[in-house]
Amino acid sequence: MFPIVCKRQLADQIVLMDIKAPRVAKSCLPGQFIIAKTDEIGERIPLTICDYDRENGTVTIVVQTIGAGTKRMMDLEEGDSLMDFVGPLGNPSELCMEENLEETRKKKIVFIAGGLGTAPIYPQVKWLHEHGVEADVIMGSRNKELLFFIDEMKAVAKNCYVCTDDGSYGFKGVGTAQLEALYEEGVRYDQCVAIGPMIMMKFSCLTTKKLGIPTIVSMNPIMVDGTGMCGACRLVVGDEVKFACVDGPEFDGHLVDFDQAMKRQQQYKTAEGRAKLAYEEGATHHGGCGHCGGDK
Repeated sequence: MFPIVCKRQLADQIVLMDIKAPRVAKSCLPGQFIIAKTDEIGERIPLTICDYDRENGTVTIVVQTIGAGTKRMMDLEEGDSLMDFVGPLGNPSELCMEENLEETRKKKIVFIAGGLGTAPIYPQVKWLHEHGVEADVIMGSRNKELLFFIDEMKAVAKNCYVCTDDGSYGFKGVGTAQLEALYEEGVRYDQCVAIGPMIMMKFSCLTTKKLGIPTIVSMNPIMVDGTGMCGACRLVVGDEVKFACVDGPEFDGHLVDFDQAMKRQQQYKTAEGRAKLAYEEGATHHGGCGHCGGDK
């Protein structure tokens, strides 16, 4: 069992939890995720690692109510436990790997966080800050009430630009509008990392492609099983079929076919849609990733 040692409300239907999981905390890195399960009847839920404390053996996750599984998890309180907490899974962010640090230090980096995307972006910016790399962050949300981690992000970012769609806090407009405003002021970047809802990442990539900024995205939003066996996170990157959970979750955003991924995401919500996708995609629907053994 994995005790919840801290629970904090961040915004409406969004909570932060610190989970006692020493083995995960010991080896996880920014960009990776875990799979959590509340109890025997609960569903498996992939969640990006928001932070970790190796000394105390805790891993921080941020949970938003989407369905029954996340609602059951959010109803748990401090002192309760999760039955399963598996990880770290997926590949760490390439920007947050020791072997890439020299190259990373040469880049001027901007992160664009959309909504819940603030959670996976925070540990990356924090890791870079701790290793002497300064990065700018654009945090976007629909309104002021849904913003979280503003003070935490400001503590680790060189510049933190906060924007809301309705103008209730900070810059009025979406994150890409803030990026274009900075570009018009003469600010230039060598690398962008955009994480948030699928549609937000799609339009972020359209903007950064226009501005000539290489962009990384996290395809965590399309994950379901988290092991490559269910086929939910199958996507096309360039001319290759990839699986977000085993090949990612981060990819070159300018090569991701967002339209196809979003269409599959909608189809996958129904049993009929899942069956249709499995039939159409054949061996590449799952197991074709070559990692999970689902084709055996």
